[in-house]
Amino acid sequence: MEKLKVTTTKLQDVKIIEPAVFGDNRGFFTESYSDKDFKDAGIDIDFVQDNHSLSTQAGVLRGLHFQRGEAAQTKLIRVVTGAVLDVIVDVRKGSPTYKQWEGYILSASNHRQLLVPKGYAHGFVTLTDNVNFLYKCDGYYNAAADGGISFKSPELNIDWPIDFDQAITSDKDAAQPTFTEFEKDNPFVYGEI
Repeated sequence: MEKLKVTTTKLQDVKIIEPAVFGDNRGFFTESYSDKDFKDAGIDIDFVQDNHSLSTQAGVLRGLHFQRGEAAQTKLIRVVTGAVLDVIVDVRKGSPTYKQWEGYILSASNHRQLLVPKGYAHGFVTLTDNVNFLYKCDGYYNAAADGGISFKSPELNIDWPIDFDQAITSDKDAAQPTFTEFEKDNPFVYGEI
């Protein structure tokens, strides 16, 4: 039996991962991560840090975030309570999917995980209250390399399921540069990360 279902997406190098889930009248069991199973599926990444965020209300919008240069991170994302629309944008100049975005529903009920490679900006909006959002990273957080793009960037035209004046966001995220402003100093060149 297949332990992981791995689906490619329209964005280059991005994958949806669905681990096997065994359920009965008591609930379910799943191996959310197995280094061996991921390597057997062709995903050979050494994760070094696990992160966990809680968003207590529906309508919390976080992002779009990334780490610059050598600090760029690959992330493996999942939601263990609630649901989000998870959005990623390819910010690798020269990539065939540069400046394109996709959104994915990740939830406690669908058990999907999203593999986000280096060179993507990432954000999400909560669709329910009490969202526990977990992600693995293949590099440590570096405050000096922290970067972001405005979730409102008109050039990206992201179809967020929320009015911006209703979004619950941080001052930092509300002040991020538009994609056009970001492009002037874009550190990511496809194939050089």
